[in-house]
Amino acid sequence: MGNGCRPRWLLTAAALCFGAVLGAVQARAAPEGATLEPDAALDRSQRAIGTPVGDHAFRAGDGSPFRLSQLRGRPVLVSFVYTGCSQVCPTTTRFLAKAVAEADRALGPGRYSLATIGFNYPYDTPEAMRAFARQQGIDRRDWHFLSPEAGVVEAITRELGFSYAASAGGFDHLTQVTLLDANGRVAAQVYGENFEMSMLVGPLKALLTDAPLPAASLANIVDRVRLLCTVYDPRTGRYRLDYGVVIEILAGLSILLTTLVYLLREWQRHRRRLRAAG
Repeated sequence: MGNGCRPRWLLTAAALCFGAVLGAVQARAAPEGATLEPDAALDRSQRAIGTPVGDHAFRAGDGSPFRLSQLRGRPVLVSFVYTGCSQVCPTTTRFLAKAVAEADRALGPGRYSLATIGFNYPYDTPEAMRAFARQQGIDRRDWHFLSPEAGVVEAITRELGFSYAASAGGFDHLTQVTLLDANGRVAAQVYGENFEMSMLVGPLKALLTDAPLPAASLANIVDRVRLLCTVYDPRTGRYRLDYGVVIEILAGLSILLTTLVYLLREWQRHRRRLRAAG
């Protein structure tokens, strides 16, 4: 009987050892002093607004080197996941994909980039991040799934105000999407597994509207008018083009044009009078 029980004891001991080692690894991965106490986590997140984000080193899904400076020049949406997560991270990533589709519809595609960063170093490898993106049905060239290099997780989570802590089932973490401006500064934070589209699209629209105008062209003018005239409709939860604003802009332009024509004619009359008097 004693001999027959040994394999069970060995399996139990092995399982306990594995659990202890895994817990220790995850605990070491969590940043020192991390807390998910709601007020402290939200305070840390909000204090990150205005913080410049460093040019940290990552690996892209194909294993190639990737630096955050490659995304400078336009707004960036940043989210954090760990690929061993089976519920919250997949759910929030799929919802973010829906929000991004709405932002594209309202503001136009190609106006911003996205970066989803794996924070469970070294387990969130490029292969794991690539598989995670595929599982969520995401295939978008400007959405980068990134694996941090050694020493990057603590720095990037501190700068973006992201809190996480090891737990028995993996990690507890703040669910947030961070919006960076074109210069790589934290501009806004959006929280929750799902949120009102205006919470994300509104700040993104503000950044794009306040951006310096590119070289003048008809396409650029149309894009700027589209941004200015796109408004949030709380009844539908979506953005739409407000034709009332378009009419106001056109009316203002017509008044300005009429005024300029009047001033030009008066100037020409004045010159003719001067010639006649001379």
